[in-house]
Amino acid sequence: MGLSLLSIIRRSILTSKQSSMSSTNVPKGHFAVYVGEEQKRRLVVPISYLNHQWFQDLLRCSEEKFGFTHPMGGITIPCTEEAFTCHSSCLQSF
Repeated sequence: MGLSLLSIIRRSILTSKQSSMSSTNVPKGHFAVYVGEEQKRRLVVPISYLNHQWFQDLLRCSEEKFGFTHPMGGITIPCTEEAFTCHSSCLQSF
């Protein structure tokens, strides 16, 4: 009986680890940012964004507002989701 309880606990821990790992997966060559004013949305963006001036400006604003401690655990970009997606769609068209 104790053995089956132990196996159930192990299986539960393994399942929770796998589900949390799958939610944090980011494709190679990309990174996650959080965007939005009230409700933050997690977006996965290409690393090539780091080369663009508008994204570097957003990172500077993020540093000024949050320092190096981001409340979401990842990089939080202080702009609206609409503005971010508009700028990023312009970059993807090039």
